[in-house]
Amino acid sequence: MNQLLPMIARSLVAAATFSAVALTAQAQGLTGNAEAGQKKADMCIGCHGIQGYQNSFPEIHKVPKISGQSDKYIISALTAYKKGERKHPSMRGIAGSLSEQDMADLGAFYASQASKTAAETPKAPDQVTQALIEKGACASCHGANFSKPIDPTYPKIGGQHADYLFVALKAYTVEGNQVVGRANPIMAGMAKQFSPTEMRQIAKYLASLDGELSVVPQPRFR
Repeated sequence: MNQLLPMIARSLVAAATFSAVALTAQAQGLTGNAEAGQKKADMCIGCHGIQGYQNSFPEIHKVPKISGQSDKYIISALTAYKKGERKHPSMRGIAGSLSEQDMADLGAFYASQASKTAAETPKAPDQVTQALIEKGACASCHGANFSKPIDPTYPKIGGQHADYLFVALKAYTVEGNQVVGRANPIMAGMAKQFSPTEMRQIAKYLASLDGELSVVPQPRFR
């Protein structure tokens, strides 16, 4: 069964590609401007521009590193928050105030902050963690080094904060909650296979990798 999971994951990706593209096609068709995005990032830097900054909702965890993510992923994530597919009151409020051009500009800004390239071959996990990674078919979407997703609307996860990855994985398993949860059938199917302890183990390994993400401090007043 474990050997079939990567094939299942690829099938799910193919089935969901049209829907994902349809949701963000208009925004992705816009040309983002990194300089304009920097001027629009005031709502972002108070959390994402501070090293070690923590969010307390739905539990205490570091906010994700977004410098170095692809512009298409930033657009996709913001669109999901705006539509309520990713449930987070603060992020939905922020995303709801953004136009498609704003999202494209912010995507260009954060993508322009990429400053490193992940190794093509990541360090090997222990056998237990390797089995979990294979069970979840993580590399099928996020790339063999977890920094080269097969679709630019998917996130780089290598080197991301472990506590954030854990909270994100759990969010895909939540149903029927008005303020917590993420609606993504691919990730829901993968995440629901794991216990919280197993999610933490996967997250810890991914966070230990030398990825392409970072926190780039920004001045609060400029």
